[in-house]
Amino acid sequence: MFEEGQLYSPVTVGEDGQVEVHLGNNHPGFADQDYRARRSEIAAAALGWKPGMPVPRIDYTETENEIWRTVCREIAPLHAKYACRNYIAAVEALDLPQDRVPQLDEVSAGLKPLTGFEYVPAAGIVPLEEFYGSLADGQFHSTQYLRHHAVPLYTPEPDIIHEVIGHGNLLADPQIAEVKRLAGAAARRVQTREALQVVADVFWFTIEFGVLHEDGELKAYGAGLLSSYGEIEEFREVEVRPIDFAQMATLAYDITDYQPVLFAAESFSHMVDVVGNFFATCDDDTPQRLGAV
Repeated sequence: MFEEGQLYSPVTVGEDGQVEVHLGNNHPGFADQDYRARRSEIAAAALGWKPGMPVPRIDYTETENEIWRTVCREIAPLHAKYACRNYIAAVEALDLPQDRVPQLDEVSAGLKPLTGFEYVPAAGIVPLEEFYGSLADGQFHSTQYLRHHAVPLYTPEPDIIHEVIGHGNLLADPQIAEVKRLAGAAARRVQTREALQVVADVFWFTIEFGVLHEDGELKAYGAGLLSSYGEIEEFREVEVRPIDFAQMATLAYDITDYQPVLFAAESFSHMVDVVGNFFATCDDDTPQRLGAV
């Protein structure tokens, strides 16, 4: 099911205080020592951050900015074709730069007047209860590194492109922002690991990989689809089911591959209503009601 450790390369701090990001041997940057050092440098900046401190600003290189430019250029026509209207409107409202990587404080400055959300730095994996719980406070934990330059349109883990092009733009929509706040409140409210897992699973199949019907076509609203150049072109070819929380809570899935099953809302307003209501009413008895235990 949802294994936290698969999402990010592990980050460790040695006895000498040295921060290291551990890339798997199938990672595009595994053999690139400069990339590995850069990942560790950016992770160290995030680990040094504490609430109340300014978010660390990263001096992005021309190579990193070119990755951002490439993704923005290549994915824009796919958004025009496959993204739901609310996402497209949110992109225009947030108006992030496309010629360089935005700083997290820039993303926050754009989001706060729109929905009150702000971004805080993450070195890598954030525990489920912290990541989801912070959404209730209008905070989104985001990485600051970029994928390897050899494959600018692919990443095996969530980088700042996923966090900002996917989630950041979504958070500029007030209704999506409210659904995320409700998910955060649910994560704070439940007491059992099983119930927290259900919150995470439903979040996965909706906010991360949700689709909906709009003007007779299937459109994407999930951040994982909207930030993936490859998967956004494929999602209409997979098995699409109506929203079903019991299935979401019990369906096995591989987060490292394209999703073979997606769940579609009848419309954007239907998604907001039913997904928001699920998070608003989720409790420790929910896993049993859904057959997830």
